[in-house]
Amino acid sequence: MTPSAQPEAARLSPVQSGAGRMRTVATGMLVLMAGIFGLASYMAETHPAWGFVKSFAEAAMVGGLADWFAVTALFRHPLGIPIPHTAIIPRNKDRIGGALASFLKDNFLTASVIARRMRTFDVAGAVGRFLAHPPREGRLREGASRLLADVLESLDQERLGGMVKSAVAGRLKAMEISPLAGKSLDAAINQERHIPMLDAIITWAGRTLDANEDVIRNMVHDRAGWVMRLAGLDDKLAEGIIDGLRRLTIDMAVDLDHPLRLKAEEGLVRLAASLKNDPETRAKVEEWKADLIGNKAVTDWIEGLWEKTRAGLLAAARDPQAAMAGRMGEMLQQLGATLQEDARLKAAINQFARRAVVGAVATYGSQIVTLVSETVRGWDARTVTNRLEGAVGRDLQYIRINGTLVGGLVGLTIHTAEVLW
Repeated sequence: MTPSAQPEAARLSPVQSGAGRMRTVATGMLVLMAGIFGLASYMAETHPAWGFVKSFAEAAMVGGLADWFAVTALFRHPLGIPIPHTAIIPRNKDRIGGALASFLKDNFLTASVIARRMRTFDVAGAVGRFLAHPPREGRLREGASRLLADVLESLDQERLGGMVKSAVAGRLKAMEISPLAGKSLDAAINQERHIPMLDAIITWAGRTLDANEDVIRNMVHDRAGWVMRLAGLDDKLAEGIIDGLRRLTIDMAVDLDHPLRLKAEEGLVRLAASLKNDPETRAKVEEWKADLIGNKAVTDWIEGLWEKTRAGLLAAARDPQAAMAGRMGEMLQQLGATLQEDARLKAAINQFARRAVVGAVATYGSQIVTLVSETVRGWDARTVTNRLEGAVGRDLQYIRINGTLVGGLVGLTIHTAEVLW
């Protein structure tokens, strides 16, 4: 079945359907009162009680018709007759739009009003509670996830990526690495964390020696004289050199007090002091750092790091479950707990939120008011009438019902007073 072929009631909103049902009830009561009035008029001579019924029905019809006229006059001409001061809303559509815009401006979109209302809002606390105890599912979680993904996708990738890379490179350039490296090396020596590093170097040297025995033998053979080669002494010399170096690496690996190990440790101590205090060493390290940052391989690495970070953020943002799970979820929950417990941070965030909202209202408030006013002015009279009638039509039909009942009770009271007095 096409939409045009569907029943009209099926295309109405619940509010409009409710207003239509109440209109039917109110009109039915008016017709009922008319029927009762006719019956009471016909039976009036048979018994005095019919007079009370007739008075009730007559006054109920008057009250119902009066309220029907009043309600109808708000939205259209009763019975299509252009009676003065009817169809009030369609005729005053522009004035209603202006009044609505003025109401919004005076009561909602004023910086002082927003600032006063925002003082009672704990934005940081609300965000903290959401992050600390996120709902497992729901529109709020999905909406926050979708909003974050939309924001990330809407940002200019090339421009933002350039900003991130520039920020990282600028941060690296501003950081003096030499003192930091010296302090780190000094701390490692004091805590004997340099020993595994020396062990690794010695082990690497031993393995390198084993892997390059032929290179050493060929080197000794090429540099030995023809007499030594003739006597076969070059092989013995090469074997002695290899055995000596192998024994040296083994001794250094076993003996922590080996002289060469102690010399290496002294060299590390001097290097740490030089990195911290020697201007020439610090200048050389900064020069190496600048060359390294300017290297294309490092630039490509920073760019790849940003792309991976952005892709990871987008993947997490698109999945509400992943966004609040794992390492990232733990970090967000810790942030939520901090927002609730740190009074200074909470006050700073709430102050920032108030200033942001007040600033937005001060900047765009008049534009919002103008938008509301012009939107209402742009509506045709039928649209305004249908929307307002759909919003308040149910209550207006209750006015008709009440008018019918109250009118009937007033008529019954007056007739009773006439009979008694």
